[in-house]
Amino acid sequence: MTATPQITDSHCHLDFPDFENQLDDVIARGAEAGVTRMITICTRLANLPVVQAIAEAHAPVFFAAGTHPMSVAKEPMVTVDELIAVARHPKCVGIGETGLDYHYTVESAKAQQTSLRLHIEAARATGLPLIIHARDADEDMTRILTEEYHKRPYTCVMHCFSSSADLARAALDLGFYLSMSGITAFPKSQELRGIFAAAPIDRILVETDAPYLAPPPHRGKRNEPAYVAHTARRGAETMGLSYGAFAAHTQANFDRLFSKAAQFEVPA
Repeated sequence: MTATPQITDSHCHLDFPDFENQLDDVIARGAEAGVTRMITICTRLANLPVVQAIAEAHAPVFFAAGTHPMSVAKEPMVTVDELIAVARHPKCVGIGETGLDYHYTVESAKAQQTSLRLHIEAARATGLPLIIHARDADEDMTRILTEEYHKRPYTCVMHCFSSSADLARAALDLGFYLSMSGITAFPKSQELRGIFAAAPIDRILVETDAPYLAPPPHRGKRNEPAYVAHTARRGAETMGLSYGAFAAHTQANFDRLFSKAAQFEVPA
C-alpha cells in the first residue's frame, strides 16, 4: 500500500473557540491525512499562554507569535524585546502574524506600519521567519518589506497569499515564500492560481488558516489542518506535479524556511 505523502499545515489557529475540547481529534484527523506538523499562530500576545500550552501538549504542533494588524489598535504596541523573549521557547518557530490590513482597519494604518517594522526587527534578531498578513495594502506592503530588507535581510512567508501579481513578484524577488490557502482551490480563483503557477516551486508553502477558508469539498464549513491536503492536491494540479511530488517540495520548502521546526527534537 502506498504511504500517504507527508505535508505541513504552515498556518492555523488552534487556540480559537472553534476547536475547544476537540484538539486531540483534530490533530488525529490531520495525521490520517498526512499532516505531520502544524504551526498555530498567536495573533495577540495576551493569548500567548494558551497558544504556547497547545504546542507544548501536542508533539506535531509548533507556534508563532505576534500582533495581527487588525488587532494593533486594540493591543499595546509590541516591542522587539517581547518578541525576542517569546522566540526563546523551543517550539516558537516564527514571528507574526504581522502585516497590513487596510480592508477592515485602514484607520490604524500608521500604527500597523510601526508594528510591522518592529516585527521585522525581531525576525532579524531571532533568525526566525516573518509571517505576513496582507490585505488591500499592496503598495505600502511592497515598500516596507523592500526598504527593510535592503537595510538588513530577513526571511518571510506571505501567508494566505491572495494579493496582486505585483506583490507576489516583489516578495519572490526578495527571496520570500508564498503560501497557498483554501482560496487557491475555490473555482473562481483562476487568476490567483496563475500567480502561483508562475512562482518557483521551491518558494511554495501550504496552509489552512483554520478555522477559516475551508477548501472544497468543505467550503463554508469550519476548516481544520487535515483539509490542507485538499488545497495541496489543487496546488499540485496548478504546478503540473503529482501530489506526492508537490507535497515533497512543500515539505522541503517548509524545512528550509522554518528550520527551527525542522531541527526540533522531542525531549527524551
